[in-house]
Amino acid sequence: MKRLRAFVCVMLSCCVSMACAAPASGHHAKTTSAHERGVDRSGKPRKGKASYYGHKFYKKKMADGTQMNPQSDAAASKTLPLGTKARVTNLENGNSEVVEIRDRGPYVKDRIVDVSPKTADKLGIKKDGVAAVEVKPIEVPQADGSVKAAGAAAR
Repeated sequence: MKRLRAFVCVMLSCCVSMACAAPASGHHAKTTSAHERGVDRSGKPRKGKASYYGHKFYKKKMADGTQMNPQSDAAASKTLPLGTKARVTNLENGNSEVVEIRDRGPYVKDRIVDVSPKTADKLGIKKDGVAAVEVKPIEVPQADGSVKAAGAAAR
């Protein structure tokens, strides 16, 4: 009997705690993932270093669910929303290419974008593996599902 009373007390205590923690308005609290808070939808250009996907990443699943294709225009960014189209310009030689952000990364300090090997060839960064670049968003997906041109996204 004592165990039953203890069990009932614990259950009632849990129910009361949950009721007190629930939002008073009856609406669900808006939740935002930790990653979503770090996403930059401003459309502002950024400068930093670019690298490219190594062979071990070929055919691995990217953040958007597609396989990494070394011949694609896929790129990875820690801050740009998935689906962003951006122009990556090698600041050392002026070569530029348009990429689509499909993955997260790079996870190496001071790097702002990883590009596919095909894009790395076109940018002229495969020899050294890393280059100073500018990443200028062209089309930036917004939180409401719309897509804005970088000039409009920056307003």
